[in-house]
Amino acid sequence: MVIALRFVHTNVVARDWERLAEFYVRVFGCTPVPPERRLSGRWLERATAIPGAGIRGAHLRLPGYGDEGPTLEIFQYDVGGEGSNRSVNSPGFAHIAFYVNDVEAVREAILEAGGSAVGELVRTNIPSVGEIEFAYMRDPEGNFIEIQHIR
Repeated sequence: MVIALRFVHTNVVARDWERLAEFYVRVFGCTPVPPERRLSGRWLERATAIPGAGIRGAHLRLPGYGDEGPTLEIFQYDVGGEGSNRSVNSPGFAHIAFYVNDVEAVREAILEAGGSAVGELVRTNIPSVGEIEFAYMRDPEGNFIEIQHIR
């Protein structure tokens, strides 16, 4: 059986969803998709297995795919969860990647907007891909971002 499907969104749980959303709008040109979400109820508790769950946040349209493209869903829970000390090689979802025209300029924009660098900006040749320039960064809440340009 063939199942019709398409990628819809990736969720990031934030400590301050408004601040984090503004970072992605400012640095990467993501655009808010109204309405802002304020969700709660027994249905959410059942779905998340979190008693008293309530979430606030928004969807941001990712650049490069038009009005129907996937979104970055940034939610903040009313009930806080445990933080983690993840590294770029931790198992699980690792990073979101953006293709950019100027890695150094976007790297600087991330730093100016409250993000941080993980390692160095690197240029290398990858067989069958080409010359790639990339850097791993963190957004203001510590989530990993890869910025890359392939020549």
